[in-house]
Amino acid sequence: MVRVRVYEPGDASFVLGLAPRLTVGIPPWRDPARMLSTVQDWLRSSIARRGERAELFVAVTETGELLGFASVSEETHFTGTPQAYLGELAVVEEVEGSGVGTALVRACEGWARRHGVRILALATGAGNERARAFYHRLGFLEEDVKLVKVLDDATADENRP
Repeated sequence: MVRVRVYEPGDASFVLGLAPRLTVGIPPWRDPARMLSTVQDWLRSSIARRGERAELFVAVTETGELLGFASVSEETHFTGTPQAYLGELAVVEEVEGSGVGTALVRACEGWARRHGVRILALATGAGNERARAFYHRLGFLEEDVKLVKVLDDATADENRP
């Protein structure tokens, strides 16, 4: 049985300890150490921003064992429409596929509804196929696609007009 509760100060090391789970599927042209450092910064920010416009949820067993977490916050889409943003979601590897992630997403959906928001958005790496399939099963739709091009020699074009 999984229970989702709001973050408590004693959860910080657990949340930060799951940071590597948020680097799954990063493309080979990204620096893994820099990515991990950035994810840790995101998590510290999510912990600090908790309040009226943001929350962090933690999934636990009936005995209090920590299983995963998710962050959600209010934001405004570039069209001016208010929406909620599911910033990070990670579960311990051993419980992946057991419903913990779904319970955390549902908690974020409930938070969004209580704040009068009709859209819950998120971003995940294109290479994280398991996460993308998970979110599709929960009814998320693809809205934007970000494309990148890795240049062989970034300085070659600097001298062109």
